[in-house]
Amino acid sequence: MEEYLILMRLDLLTKESQPSPEQLQVYMKQYREWVNLIVKQKKFVSGTALSTEGRVIQHKTLVTDGPFVETKESLAGFITILAESFEEALEFAKSCPILLGEGNSVEIRKVMGIHTED
Repeated sequence: MEEYLILMRLDLLTKESQPSPEQLQVYMKQYREWVNLIVKQKKFVSGTALSTEGRVIQHKTLVTDGPFVETKESLAGFITILAESFEEALEFAKSCPILLGEGNSVEIRKVMGIHTED
C-alpha cells in the first residue's frame, strides 16, 4: 500500500463564502463521516486543518508575511491515506464533502519518500 495526500482547497477569505454556524455544523458532520469511512477501512494515516496565517521563506531566507494566494481558493487542510493504487485514492478524494461547495477543489498526490534512516 502507498500513501497519498488529499489536499482540500476552498475560499477561506471571502466573507460571503463563509458558512453560517448552522451550515458549518452540517459541513463538519459530513466531513467527520467521510473521514470515519476511511478510518473504518484502516486507510486513514493522519490529517489536519490549516490556519490562514503564515510566513513564506524565499530564496536566501527572505521571510515575508503570507501565504498570500492569487485566487480566493486557499489550502484549508489535508489528510494522508493509504491506498492500493492511485485510482483507489482518487475514489476516496472524489467523495470528499469539500467538493459539495461551489469553487472548492481537492487535489491528490502520491507521497514520495526522500528521507531515509541511516
